[in-house]
Amino acid sequence: MKTLIAAVAFAAHKHRNQRRKDAEASPYINHPVSLANVLANEGGIEDERTLVAAILHDTIEDTETTEQELAKEFGTDVAGIVIEVTDDKSLPKAERKRLQVEHASTISRRAKLVKLADKICNLRDVASNPPADWPLQRRQEYFDWAKAVVDQLRGVHPGLESLFDDVYRAGKVALADA
Repeated sequence: MKTLIAAVAFAAHKHRNQRRKDAEASPYINHPVSLANVLANEGGIEDERTLVAAILHDTIEDTETTEQELAKEFGTDVAGIVIEVTDDKSLPKAERKRLQVEHASTISRRAKLVKLADKICNLRDVASNPPADWPLQRRQEYFDWAKAVVDQLRGVHPGLESLFDDVYRAGKVALADA
């Protein structure tokens, strides 16, 4: 529990000036906390390293955090999971998205769980509180891309995969009706 709380405090500090792209510009820290909540309370995941990595999953990608800093604070296992789910921001967006699909099947079980929770949370957000500047077509394309990533994660956690499928179907219906 102490390590998880330390991760929440670390991520809150690192993301302190970041906001989500939704109309309300909600605090960014809500996103990693949502991932850990999905994993623990909807997926029954109790593995500390997975939950800590979920909280920290965007720190390297979206803040000045380094892999070495995470390894020092939370151990090499957690840092490794975060690295596995971190996009290379030096690449164009389309390439980063392609690589997520391509590499999803090759990452560790813990990283797959974090990635799966990330896609569940992102679909929920895109369906109910999308980025303010995303037209309907972009939201629909995001749903389809997220499904392509999750399809490469299949077999890691049937319950979370079923939850993703439910969120995907409901969101596609809502987008079709928009």
